[in-house]
Amino acid sequence: MIDAVVFDLDGVLVQSEEVWDEARRDLVRATGGQWTDDATREMMGMSSNEWSRYLHERLGVPLEPAEINARVLAEVEERYRADLPWIPGAREAVRRIAARWPLALATSSNREIIDLVLEVGDLGPEFEATVSSEEVAAGKPAPDVYLEATRRLGAPPDRAAAIEDSTNGLLSASAAGMRVIAVPNPAFPPAPKGLAVADAVLDSIEELTPETVAPPGPDP
Repeated sequence: MIDAVVFDLDGVLVQSEEVWDEARRDLVRATGGQWTDDATREMMGMSSNEWSRYLHERLGVPLEPAEINARVLAEVEERYRADLPWIPGAREAVRRIAARWPLALATSSNREIIDLVLEVGDLGPEFEATVSSEEVAAGKPAPDVYLEATRRLGAPPDRAAAIEDSTNGLLSASAAGMRVIAVPNPAFPPAPKGLAVADAVLDSIEELTPETVAPPGPDP
Protein backbone atom coordinates (compact mmCIF):
# COMPACT_ATOMS: atom_id res chain seq x y z
CA MET A 1 0.00 0.00 0.00
CA ILE A 2 1.36 3.39 -0.99
CA ASP A 3 0.28 6.45 1.00
CA ALA A 4 2.67 9.08 -0.39
CA VAL A 5 5.19 9.71 -3.16
CA VAL A 6 8.50 11.56 -2.96
CA PHE A 7 10.24 12.94 -6.04
CA ASP A 8 13.88 13.73 -6.55
CA LEU A 9 14.51 16.96 -8.46
CA ASP A 10 17.81 16.94 -10.36
CA GLY A 11 17.76 14.45 -13.21
CA VAL A 12 14.11 13.50 -12.60
CA LEU A 13 12.23 16.76 -13.10
CA VAL A 14 14.98 19.05 -14.34
CA GLN A 15 17.93 18.17 -16.59
CA SER A 16 20.21 19.95 -14.18
CA GLU A 17 23.26 17.80 -13.52
CA GLU A 18 25.04 19.43 -16.47
CA VAL A 19 24.26 22.90 -15.11
CA TRP A 20 25.66 22.12 -11.67
CA ASP A 21 28.62 20.36 -13.23
CA GLU A 22 29.51 23.31 -15.45
CA ALA A 23 29.13 25.82 -12.61
CA ARG A 24 31.44 23.82 -10.37
CA ARG A 25 33.97 23.21 -13.16
CA ASP A 26 34.02 26.92 -13.97
CA LEU A 27 34.76 27.79 -10.34
CA VAL A 28 37.49 25.16 -10.03
CA ARG A 29 39.10 26.41 -13.25
CA ALA A 30 38.82 30.08 -12.31
CA THR A 31 40.40 29.60 -8.88
CA GLY A 32 43.27 27.35 -9.91
CA GLY A 33 41.89 24.07 -8.60
CA GLN A 34 42.17 20.70 -10.33
CA TRP A 35 39.08 18.88 -11.65
CA THR A 36 39.23 15.07 -11.61
CA ASP A 37 37.52 12.46 -13.77
CA ASP A 38 35.59 11.11 -10.79
CA ALA A 39 34.40 14.45 -9.42
CA THR A 40 31.01 14.61 -11.15
CA ARG A 41 29.79 11.21 -10.03
CA GLU A 42 31.29 11.48 -6.55
CA MET A 43 29.37 14.70 -5.91
CA MET A 44 26.00 13.36 -7.07
CA GLY A 45 23.67 13.30 -4.10
CA MET A 46 25.93 15.37 -1.87
CA SER A 47 24.37 18.25 0.04
CA SER A 48 25.63 21.77 -0.63
CA ASN A 49 27.66 21.58 2.57
CA GLU A 50 29.27 18.33 1.41
CA TRP A 51 30.10 19.26 -2.19
CA SER A 52 31.43 22.70 -1.25
CA ARG A 53 33.83 21.03 1.18
CA TYR A 54 34.72 18.52 -1.57
CA LEU A 55 35.67 21.34 -3.94
CA HIS A 56 37.79 22.95 -1.22
CA GLU A 57 39.47 19.84 0.20
CA ARG A 58 39.66 17.49 -2.78
CA LEU A 59 39.76 19.76 -5.82
CA GLY A 60 41.89 22.52 -4.34
CA VAL A 61 39.55 25.51 -4.58
CA PRO A 62 41.22 28.13 -2.34
CA LEU A 63 37.96 29.52 -0.93
CA GLU A 64 36.02 28.70 2.19
CA PRO A 65 33.16 26.22 1.60
CA ALA A 66 30.51 28.87 2.32
CA GLU A 67 31.94 31.10 -0.43
CA ILE A 68 32.17 28.15 -2.82
CA ASN A 69 28.53 27.33 -2.21
CA ALA A 70 27.44 30.94 -2.70
CA ARG A 71 29.30 31.35 -5.99
CA VAL A 72 28.09 28.09 -7.51
CA LEU A 73 24.53 28.72 -6.35
CA ALA A 74 24.51 32.20 -7.91
CA GLU A 75 25.67 30.75 -11.24
CA VAL A 76 23.03 28.00 -11.23
CA GLU A 77 20.26 30.42 -10.28
CA GLU A 78 21.24 32.74 -13.14
CA ARG A 79 21.16 29.90 -15.65
CA TYR A 80 17.84 28.59 -14.34
CA ARG A 81 16.19 32.00 -14.59
CA ALA A 82 17.38 32.31 -18.18
CA ASP A 83 16.28 28.81 -19.25
CA LEU A 84 15.07 26.20 -16.79
CA PRO A 85 15.82 22.80 -18.42
CA TRP A 86 12.66 20.80 -17.72
CA ILE A 87 12.71 17.12 -18.59
CA PRO A 88 9.90 16.42 -21.11
CA GLY A 89 6.79 15.12 -19.38
CA ALA A 90 8.07 15.83 -15.86
CA ARG A 91 5.52 18.46 -14.84
CA GLU A 92 2.68 16.41 -16.29
CA ALA A 93 3.89 13.38 -14.33
CA VAL A 94 3.96 15.37 -11.09
CA ARG A 95 0.39 16.54 -11.59
CA ARG A 96 -0.72 13.03 -12.55
CA ILE A 97 0.69 11.53 -9.36
CA ALA A 98 -0.44 14.46 -7.18
CA ALA A 99 -4.03 13.72 -8.19
CA ARG A 100 -3.70 10.41 -6.33
CA TRP A 101 -1.22 10.90 -3.46
CA PRO A 102 0.36 13.64 -1.34
CA LEU A 103 3.78 14.53 -2.70
CA ALA A 104 7.11 15.66 -1.31
CA LEU A 105 10.38 16.67 -2.92
CA ALA A 106 13.66 15.29 -1.53
CA THR A 107 16.66 16.78 -3.27
CA SER A 108 20.32 17.62 -2.93
CA SER A 109 19.66 21.07 -4.39
CA ASN A 110 19.78 24.14 -2.20
CA ARG A 111 16.58 25.55 -0.73
CA GLU A 112 16.82 28.55 -3.09
CA ILE A 113 16.83 26.22 -6.10
CA ILE A 114 13.84 24.23 -4.83
CA ASP A 115 11.79 27.40 -4.42
CA LEU A 116 12.86 28.74 -7.82
CA VAL A 117 11.97 25.56 -9.70
CA LEU A 118 8.58 25.21 -8.05
CA GLU A 119 7.79 28.87 -8.69
CA VAL A 120 8.80 28.85 -12.35
CA GLY A 121 7.07 25.54 -12.99
CA ASP A 122 3.94 26.49 -11.03
CA LEU A 123 4.33 23.24 -9.10
CA GLY A 124 4.31 24.60 -5.57
CA PRO A 125 0.68 23.60 -4.90
CA GLU A 126 1.43 20.00 -5.90
CA PHE A 127 3.98 19.42 -3.13
CA GLU A 128 2.96 19.25 0.51
CA ALA A 129 6.58 19.12 1.68
CA THR A 130 10.03 19.87 0.28
CA VAL A 131 13.37 18.94 1.81
CA SER A 132 16.90 19.90 0.81
CA SER A 133 19.70 17.61 1.95
CA GLU A 134 21.40 20.70 3.37
CA GLU A 135 18.61 20.64 5.98
CA VAL A 136 19.43 17.14 7.26
CA ALA A 137 22.50 15.50 8.75
CA ALA A 138 23.80 13.77 5.60
CA GLY A 139 23.14 13.82 1.88
CA LYS A 140 22.38 10.87 -0.36
CA PRO A 141 23.15 7.90 -0.28
CA ALA A 142 22.29 8.31 3.41
CA PRO A 143 18.51 7.98 3.89
CA ASP A 144 18.14 11.21 5.87
CA VAL A 145 16.49 13.40 3.24
CA TYR A 146 13.89 10.73 2.36
CA LEU A 147 13.16 9.96 5.99
CA GLU A 148 12.57 13.65 6.65
CA ALA A 149 10.35 13.98 3.58
CA THR A 150 8.13 11.08 4.62
CA ARG A 151 8.05 12.38 8.18
CA ARG A 152 6.77 15.74 6.96
CA LEU A 153 4.11 13.97 4.91
CA GLY A 154 3.10 11.86 7.89
CA ALA A 155 3.66 8.64 5.94
CA PRO A 156 5.68 5.62 7.09
CA PRO A 157 8.65 5.13 4.71
CA ASP A 158 7.55 1.59 3.92
CA ARG A 159 4.23 2.99 2.66
CA ALA A 160 5.86 5.60 0.41
CA ALA A 161 7.44 5.49 -3.04
CA ALA A 162 10.50 7.40 -4.26
CA ILE A 163 11.11 8.53 -7.85
CA GLU A 164 14.87 8.63 -8.46
CA ASP A 165 17.48 8.63 -11.21
CA SER A 166 20.97 8.49 -9.69
CA THR A 167 22.92 5.75 -7.98
CA ASN A 168 23.15 7.61 -4.68
CA GLY A 169 19.51 8.65 -4.83
CA LEU A 170 18.33 5.10 -5.44
CA LEU A 171 20.48 3.82 -2.59
CA SER A 172 19.18 6.59 -0.33
CA ALA A 173 15.52 5.77 -0.96
CA SER A 174 16.19 2.06 -0.54
CA ALA A 175 17.99 2.66 2.76
CA ALA A 176 14.93 4.60 3.93
CA GLY A 177 12.83 1.48 3.30
CA MET A 178 10.71 2.93 0.50
CA ARG A 179 9.40 1.48 -2.75
CA VAL A 180 12.01 2.65 -5.26
CA ILE A 181 11.14 3.60 -8.83
CA ALA A 182 14.13 4.29 -11.05
CA VAL A 183 13.93 6.65 -14.01
CA PRO A 184 17.54 6.49 -15.28
CA ASN A 185 18.83 9.72 -16.76
CA PRO A 186 20.66 8.94 -20.02
CA ALA A 187 23.20 11.71 -19.42
CA PHE A 188 24.30 10.22 -16.09
CA PRO A 189 22.96 6.65 -15.90
CA PRO A 190 22.99 4.95 -12.50
CA ALA A 191 25.44 2.19 -11.71
CA PRO A 192 24.21 -1.41 -11.53
CA LYS A 193 24.24 -1.29 -7.72
CA GLY A 194 21.69 1.53 -7.88
CA LEU A 195 19.39 -0.23 -10.30
CA ALA A 196 19.68 -3.41 -8.22
CA VAL A 197 17.68 -1.83 -5.36
CA ALA A 198 14.90 -0.50 -7.63
CA ASP A 199 11.46 -2.11 -7.49
CA ALA A 200 10.66 -0.80 -10.96
CA VAL A 201 12.70 0.77 -13.76
CA LEU A 202 11.08 3.12 -16.29
CA ASP A 203 12.43 4.32 -19.62
CA SER A 204 11.27 7.89 -18.99
CA ILE A 205 9.29 10.03 -16.57
CA GLU A 206 6.47 9.99 -19.10
CA GLU A 207 5.86 6.35 -18.12
CA LEU A 208 5.20 7.30 -14.49
CA THR A 209 1.54 6.61 -13.72
CA PRO A 210 -0.39 5.64 -10.58
CA GLU A 211 -0.25 2.05 -11.82
CA THR A 212 3.57 2.06 -11.96
CA VAL A 213 3.76 3.61 -8.50
CA ALA A 214 1.35 1.08 -6.98
CA PRO A 215 0.64 -1.85 -9.33
CA PRO A 216 -2.76 -3.45 -8.93
CA GLY A 217 -2.93 -6.63 -6.90
CA PRO A 218 -0.91 -7.56 -3.81
CA ASP A 219 1.12 -4.81 -2.19
CA PRO A 220 4.54 -4.46 -3.85
